[in-house]
Amino acid sequence: MLKRLRVAAAALGLLAASAVPAFSQGTLRIGMTAADIPQTTGQPDQGFEGFRFAGYTIYDPLVAWDLSKADAIADIKPGLATEWAAVEGAPTKWIFKLRQGVKFHDGSDFDADVVLWNLDKILNDKSPQFDPKQAAQARARVPTLVAWKAVDKYTVELTTRVVNALFPYDMSYIFFSSPKRWEEVGKDWVKFASQPAGTGPFKVDRVVPRERLELSRFDGYWDKARVPKLDKVILFPMPEAATRTAALLAGQVDWIEVPAPDAVPRLKQGGMTIVTNKYPHNWAYHPSMVEGSPWTDIRVRKAANLAIDRAGLAKLLGGMMVESKGVVYPGHPWFGSPSFDIKYDPEAAKKLLAEAGYGPNKKPKIKIAISTSGSGQMLPLPMNEYVQENLNAVGFDTQFEVMEWNALVNFSFQPATGEPATKAGVNAINISRATVDPYSAFMRLYHSGFITPKGANWGLLKDPKLDELIDKAHTSFDRAAQTKALADVHTYIVDQSYWVYIAHDLNPRAMNPKVTGFVQAQSWFQDLTPVSMK
Repeated sequence: MLKRLRVAAAALGLLAASAVPAFSQGTLRIGMTAADIPQTTGQPDQGFEGFRFAGYTIYDPLVAWDLSKADAIADIKPGLATEWAAVEGAPTKWIFKLRQGVKFHDGSDFDADVVLWNLDKILNDKSPQFDPKQAAQARARVPTLVAWKAVDKYTVELTTRVVNALFPYDMSYIFFSSPKRWEEVGKDWVKFASQPAGTGPFKVDRVVPRERLELSRFDGYWDKARVPKLDKVILFPMPEAATRTAALLAGQVDWIEVPAPDAVPRLKQGGMTIVTNKYPHNWAYHPSMVEGSPWTDIRVRKAANLAIDRAGLAKLLGGMMVESKGVVYPGHPWFGSPSFDIKYDPEAAKKLLAEAGYGPNKKPKIKIAISTSGSGQMLPLPMNEYVQENLNAVGFDTQFEVMEWNALVNFSFQPATGEPATKAGVNAINISRATVDPYSAFMRLYHSGFITPKGANWGLLKDPKLDELIDKAHTSFDRAAQTKALADVHTYIVDQSYWVYIAHDLNPRAMNPKVTGFVQAQSWFQDLTPVSMK
């Protein structure tokens, strides 16, 4: 079934690639892995690829990411806010000082009222500007934010439900749309999507769903050091790796996300540059922990982790991955010292399954929801086929529920007990996760207080000890204490084998040598502003 889907996707993708026109030298053309243009209204969908190409390009958050370095994990920096701090004696209240002189693409001003209007847009369903589509993308990113008010024209106070020392990271995912433009288009978010206005370094010229998104330089951008060098950026949805590769070799695009590994030698022979870097990424299986799921048995979870030949998978991917031993990789400050070593040991896996009561006539049935492509998903079809063979070889009965990337993201917005999962018989999902910040890496995925849709704990994991460890990290304002607490969290998660950890991506991109100035940050997000074309 998976092979038939690949052939169909390739045929559709090649048709799309043949329609890509040529543009001027000051234009960068990018082939994305997404099957459609991300939402352009302010809170993009299509995972973090949507954030990368339709978020941080068109819009700005209060708290931005420093994407200027390739040799260090990206961290936060001032964005539309110049500074922030928790109120002394009242740590659930945060004061954000706003940047003055910022203009939207439509010429209107950014100020405290705009911040409140945008927070109502995603969190207050009684507000006229409330947008359910944007809310669906944003709410889980700021789960502790409960109140917001203006102190003065350029100061806002944001209140969290609980003490959250890591709250500034949450605000890096919230973008700000122009209230003036929304009024101009008749208070209609559908119309706004075709002519949006943000404060970002690029403005939108044209949106053609499932075909292209055309951006151009915003000369009035507030950060003069980051006014784009390019005239235009054109983004094309190309979910099939073979299609992206063919389009790059044919000169129809200048840059592609995730080239097919077996095409890398050909791309290099064609003079293309292959750019890689490690980054906070985790490609794993997120199991259901509800009653009746085989994953509730730690022996089954450990068996699955020991069944996978990650070195063989890396060979399949042309070396474009790091073998996973947990949520983060060894050497990361949060790795800790787990006693369970995730490695390839099929005999130990078989023994664990036998101890759990399984055998040739009684196999643990697992059905995993997977995508055909998508942001951070690497090459999900061949990768999952490979893992399926490994799991079945030690005694699992492994099946897949295959869907388009954005459909899988929406599937994950309802928990394992929801109708989409129960109707399909799914008891695990394969969604690549960002370990960019502690909330993204741990709390929203493993804490019982953040079950989907409140967070991303799709599998309904409920472990009081783990909750306590995560809470300790989130209430530690001292950076060293945070790091130690997070290492304890990771140690416990790996020893409980709560997920099936498989790979960390190297974020490969292939590009025409005419592309210059790009610095591949250790991040899911990348800065296009320093890029130029020879």
